Amino acid sequence: MELIELIRRNILEIKPYVPGKPIEEVERELGLTNVIKMASNENPLGPGKKAIEAMQDAAAKMHLYPDGNCYYLKRELACKIGIKEENIIIGNGSDEILKMLGETFFNSGDECIMASPTFSEYEFVANLMDAKIVKIPLKDFRHDLPKMREAITNKTKMIFICSPNNPTGTIVTKEELDKFFDGLPENIVVVLDEAYYEYADSPDYHQSLEYLQAGKNVIILRTFSKIYALGGLRIGYGLASQEMIALLNRVREPFNVNQMAQVAALASLKDDQHVEESLRINREGKDFLINEFQGMDLSYVPTQANFIFLQIGVDSKAFFQEMLKEGIIIRTGDIFGLPDFIRVTIGTAEQNQRFIEGAKKVLKKLKG
Repeated sequence: MELIELIRRNILEIKPYVPGKPIEEVERELGLTNVIKMASNENPLGPGKKAIEAMQDAAAKMHLYPDGNCYYLKRELACKIGIKEENIIIGNGSDEILKMLGETFFNSGDECIMASPTFSEYEFVANLMDAKIVKIPLKDFRHDLPKMREAITNKTKMIFICSPNNPTGTIVTKEELDKFFDGLPENIVVVLDEAYYEYADSPDYHQSLEYLQAGKNVIILRTFSKIYALGGLRIGYGLASQEMIALLNRVREPFNVNQMAQVAALASLKDDQHVEESLRINREGKDFLINEFQGMDLSYVPTQANFIFLQIGVDSKAFFQEMLKEGIIIRTGDIFGLPDFIRVTIGTAEQNQRFIEGAKKVLKKLKG
């Protein structure tokens, strides 16, 4: 008997996640040096000084199991955010908390609603637990919350809202979210994924804690991977009611967050200077890239994140391969159903300049 005959049939619907191509792989395959990665929305500055020092100090203690409750990190987060520690769960990246949500709430046949395109892990979680996925196309690259409300049935268990949205960088406004929650059935869990919320500076951006404090059935997901530049350590957190946190802890793995990640995250929360510098670099980089795109007559989606979704007018996979030869890694749009778009991370001034020079060269070649 073949193994495939023994599996749960629904996992055949799962498409393995394809991460951004690693720098080392490109350098090895193409014989290049000084390759830059502008594909995975990473902070180009790297971790802050305080996080690096904390990790160096902790290195000699790695023979010890980590604090399974993340006590000190929860305490610092609670103080910084203004909520109780009992309202916080820490995960091995916010991806793990998404998986916890699926394991906790989905039964086979339950329905979940999400935008399209949006972060692919929502689909993974639903398929893993044999839940039905209802995709609502973006409207002008933004969540169409009225259509998402219309899609609700008596089988709807969960709704995913990514704001700023990956891959478009667009936000859901407070007015839109207020209307969305008004009269929403109480038996639906709303997941507000805010991986990029620190970057959002629009006055219309929603304040999600208000919905949690108002007793809405919501969980807010945030991460240390982006603004805090700890993607390699895998650590994120969720904010929800004490009841929901208690339920999620039933499926949480013991020691799910490693000790190095905990100390680095704790130090990062105290490093305001690093956050401010990261935001400055991002603002200046965004302004530079947008100005260049306008000069190149390229359409782009106005972003509230640390990346830009850009229409290049040629096949994104061909563009990707040619940019690799220039030592620049970007993300193709075909995986989001938009084959002539790319997603590019906002980098340092030097990286942004190099991207523009490479893009001009490659587009001239591909367009003939």
